[in-house]
Amino acid sequence: MNAPSTSSFFAAGYAEARAKFLAAAEAAGLDNEEHLHPLLGAEGERLALDAVRQGPRDAERLLIISSGCHGIEGFAGSGIQVGFLSDPGWHAAVRASGVAVLYIHALNPYGFSWLRRVTQEGVDLNRNFHDFHRPLPRNAGYEEIASALVPPHWPPTEADAARLRAYAEQHGERALQTAITGGQYTDELGLFYGGHAPTWSHQTLRHLLEEQGRGARHIGWIDLHTGLGPRGHGERIFACRDDAAALARARAWWGAEVTTVHDGSSSSAPLQGLMWNVIFETCPQAEYTGIALEYGTVPLSEMIDALRADHWLEAHPDAPAEQARAIKQQMREAFYIDSADWKQQLLEQARQAARQALDGLNK
Repeated sequence: MNAPSTSSFFAAGYAEARAKFLAAAEAAGLDNEEHLHPLLGAEGERLALDAVRQGPRDAERLLIISSGCHGIEGFAGSGIQVGFLSDPGWHAAVRASGVAVLYIHALNPYGFSWLRRVTQEGVDLNRNFHDFHRPLPRNAGYEEIASALVPPHWPPTEADAARLRAYAEQHGERALQTAITGGQYTDELGLFYGGHAPTWSHQTLRHLLEEQGRGARHIGWIDLHTGLGPRGHGERIFACRDDAAALARARAWWGAEVTTVHDGSSSSAPLQGLMWNVIFETCPQAEYTGIALEYGTVPLSEMIDALRADHWLEAHPDAPAEQARAIKQQMREAFYIDSADWKQQLLEQARQAARQALDGLNK
């Protein structure tokens, strides 16, 4: 029997992606833990955060491989997870390692289905992990340029573009990226909004980790993302607090090329309310080592423009149908490249990183 092609692991929509994930898990003899979402998807389908565990419940070493934190980015992450579940060689390596693997599929199923990066609450899940009993951080840079980022009209005018250029000229391009992407807590319809309370996805993930991670003494986490960096390149971004020992451990596992937002070496700007910090609250007994595997798609400016258009569309549901379709296609192309070579690049790099994580957890 011929091995399945890499492209066959990937899907054209959320419902198909979920079906492939569940089928691959079943074929591997693994059970799914279904967390149903309260809303339906764009095609009227059921939405769920699904979790499949490979390995013993009492394993002291646990590797998490998660997808769809940012909804539409789940096209890539789901395909990679299906590739793992369909790979007998990977299953053999997991069994030999003694490590348990937890596949978390579609952390944000709503955004995945509706071709959005945010949750049903309009929240960027990776800016939503705060103690909401305390004052939320302020992003004055975002507030200064918010009305030019998502103006009341679309497309933006030259005056909108001039305001963004002026901010970059005054503060620098990196400062502009930080102002836009770092996280903000004032504009509910704006970009990278972190919310004022834990989202459904936040709460569901928290409960899942409390249950699945309670017995682990060592936890590794590879969270799959797209949208930043050169086409097809998987940047390994340190996903942890600013901890020198944990960074050294991550680089020992995944190589010296592991970047970090804490020293400016990453293509990502410094961010607030990061999802991975939940591991310290849900699994305090475990030594944690993690990365975000961030795959490049289109230039940063194109990715930001797609998000701006999507947020404008959300605020203008009466937009012409043709314009709405064009914006959704723009979003898809900003976070998912539907080509065989790109998909192959993603899976090869993910396989390498996952094997390195198995080795690292056994050191």
